[in-house]
Amino acid sequence: MKASELRLKDVAGLQKEVAESLKAHFGLRMQKATQQLTNHTALGDTRRDIARLRTVLAEKKKMEEVTK
Repeated sequence: MKASELRLKDVAGLQKEVAESLKAHFGLRMQKATQQLTNHTALGDTRRDIARLRTVLAEKKKMEEVTK
């Protein structure tokens, strides 16, 4: 998921994406703990996706404050 694609979404959509990504990351962590995880790069990918989502969300919130 690219940041340019995320910037097209609204704040509510981004918050929903963050929640879904956090759930997915939790599931991957549990799979790792029980030694069921086969794709270990997925953990890093989801962590970076969450960071990217939160960054774009913070940018949008800041722009809303500036325009008010």
